[in-house]
Amino acid sequence: MTAGVSTGEASAGTPALPPAARKDANRRSGMFAALRVRNFRLYASANLVSLTGTWMQRIGQDWLVLQLSHDSGVALGVINALQFGPTLVLSMLGGVLGDRYPKRRVLQVTQALMGVLALLLGLLVATGGVQLWHVFLLAGGLGAVSAIDTPVRQAFVSEMVGPDLLGNAVGLNSTIFNGARLVGPSLAGLLIGGAGGNTAPAFFVNAASFVFTIAALLGMRADDLRPSPPVAHARGQLRAGVAYVWGRPDLRLALLLAFVVGTFGFNYGVTIPLMARQQFGLGAEAYGLLSTAFAVGSLSGALLSTRRSRRPLQRFLVVAAIAFGAISIVAGLMPTYASFAVLLIPTGAAALIFSVANNSFVQLGADPQMRGRVMALYFMCFVGGTPLATPLVGWISDRFGAPWGLISGGAVVLVAGLAAAAWLARGRRVRLEAHVAPPRLELHVSAPVGVPSARLRTAEEVAAEQAPGAQVGG
Repeated sequence: MTAGVSTGEASAGTPALPPAARKDANRRSGMFAALRVRNFRLYASANLVSLTGTWMQRIGQDWLVLQLSHDSGVALGVINALQFGPTLVLSMLGGVLGDRYPKRRVLQVTQALMGVLALLLGLLVATGGVQLWHVFLLAGGLGAVSAIDTPVRQAFVSEMVGPDLLGNAVGLNSTIFNGARLVGPSLAGLLIGGAGGNTAPAFFVNAASFVFTIAALLGMRADDLRPSPPVAHARGQLRAGVAYVWGRPDLRLALLLAFVVGTFGFNYGVTIPLMARQQFGLGAEAYGLLSTAFAVGSLSGALLSTRRSRRPLQRFLVVAAIAFGAISIVAGLMPTYASFAVLLIPTGAAALIFSVANNSFVQLGADPQMRGRVMALYFMCFVGGTPLATPLVGWISDRFGAPWGLISGGAVVLVAGLAAAAWLARGRRVRLEAHVAPPRLELHVSAPVGVPSARLRTAEEVAAEQAPGAQVGG
């Protein structure tokens, strides 16, 4: 019997890996393999602090909008649209900058700008001069900087860990993101509640958290990075990125699913606070706990995803999208606060399993010199539809009730996932028919009539024998 090794179960007749190769394989596997890389370890620890602050700001910002707008779902949708809308315009610029300039320097600038914007909002709230248009304006500015930062940050991960650990690093990044989501909303709820509804402390904490990320970027060892070859300044680089993705059917499907799920499914910045405030009539602490419940599921899904070491299959992406859409519908049907909180856990898990798998699928399928632009297109699809959907989800929730914001979004995702499954099944059938179709047989008599020597021959054999100049068998 052949012993199994860490890189996969050996088949019969396959020699076992030598000790040195087995040791190297073990270093590249495991749930926390990418953390063995010093630069990524620095980045990940600082990112946990920064993202905790980001989630605190998000909770504080949503609650501040509800306070200033008298619980308007439309206003909540608008603030989310302003924060994510710039992705449609600036994300590709971020991808080009990431392919053209050192990604570490670009990130230092974007992280500093986001810290300044958070500080300004905190000062406005603390001095009592904040108005709704201030929040809209600063959310738009934060969204503009984030649109440039996100594709650069995603592409920078591969430079820290290399292709062998990229899948694990993407999963760990999502784990960190959702670990912060687990802690940040609860801290924000406690701070806001303890300050008598004042959201300024959440914004100040977020502003300070960016210092950790900038310090980590400055402290990295440049010699340990694996930068992709810089793309020279030239015309047509945006078009080249779009043409590259359009010529790849696998990437087209992933980006289409990202658009549908991100636009219609990932609207929890609107649906969860409206469920807490409108449906159940509860305060900031209850909203923070609902966000924490969603984060528990998201963290579980992200941890499960760290075990993946290869590029996911397309059908896995489709099944994950279908599961997420179905669970979102069920969550919207829950009649009580407790049952809704419980259902948010599997909803968050399904959301992150899809998100991590789709992110890994796109990154591992893109050429290094195109990765910045490909990831920019990916995030354009994933969050670019938010400006269209969040005001609509807010209106649906105001008009028909908060649960219908969840139910309608989940239904769109479910239908899109089923359509993608049908498309994949049809493509598979076409490939099977093209490559595995049996030969067409015809009965051909190769001897004079009356002699029992008939046999089945393929149509090709018959045509060859009947061709001019062919020898006739007797």
